[in-house]
Amino acid sequence: MSSNRKPRDKRMSIEEVVGSLESGMTIGIGGWGPRRKPMALVRAIYNSDLTDLTIVSWGGADVGLLARAGKIRKLVYAFVSLDSVPLEPNFQRARQSASIPEVVELDEGMFQTGLRAAAQRLPFLPMRAGLGSDVLVNNSWIKTVTSPYDEGHGHEELVAVPALKLDVALVHLNRADQHGNASYLGPDPYFDDLFAMAADKTYLSVEEVVDTAGLTVDTPVQRLLLSRMMVSGVVETPNGAHFTTCTPDYERDERFQRAYAAAASGSDEDWQAFHDRFLAGDEASYQAAVQAFTEENAK
Repeated sequence: MSSNRKPRDKRMSIEEVVGSLESGMTIGIGGWGPRRKPMALVRAIYNSDLTDLTIVSWGGADVGLLARAGKIRKLVYAFVSLDSVPLEPNFQRARQSASIPEVVELDEGMFQTGLRAAAQRLPFLPMRAGLGSDVLVNNSWIKTVTSPYDEGHGHEELVAVPALKLDVALVHLNRADQHGNASYLGPDPYFDDLFAMAADKTYLSVEEVVDTAGLTVDTPVQRLLLSRMMVSGVVETPNGAHFTTCTPDYERDERFQRAYAAAASGSDEDWQAFHDRFLAGDEASYQAAVQAFTEENAK
């Protein structure tokens, strides 16, 4: 390989990313509840023809939107919350109506261990979390294994947490270069690197694409969470995590979240009105509608 060859430019549009996805895929969505979710990509999936998806997520509005649109065949989750709205209302509606055909609810530690197993390309990893809980009652297909080592108190029984292997991971970070190296600037990586390592392909949305050298300007090197080897595509999406947090670029839009929750909890007509105003168009239309909403409510 020539030493003059430059790494591939991985910049893509939202439409190109979603166009590369296929119905029936297993898609992991990074972030944590209402924090740093790749919402621009989720909104595009919401408006796409994709169906029968398996969604793996520490869920928030990402799960709620895709459930409302009938995109989810199987959901693997540890929780689905908006924090100030404890139970995501579109998710609640879907669970109460049993509109998601298959649901796997895991302990948070088991969820993390499943991603770690997939990241290491192992079929499972053992752990104690889940023993004696209804997780194993409600998911009888999850097996236990006996440790081959006797440490003085017998051969211990452990949960064999199955790998959460992903076809695709979608994550949102603060900054990236065009090659896929990416950093987070907020307080927590939210396991986004685990999602990336557990997936065959990772698509990354960011607030800003910067020069590679700019990734470490005034930023500790340990904030570099993803390397270009882990990323298949980079999308520059300013405000692309809205209405979730993307600290320090912006915090959660609580006023908009309340409007979302009210529409999701209301009548079909309430939701349709919300959809028509905010979700029926592309990302630029969404951002313009949010700006108008913000200005109206600032008066």
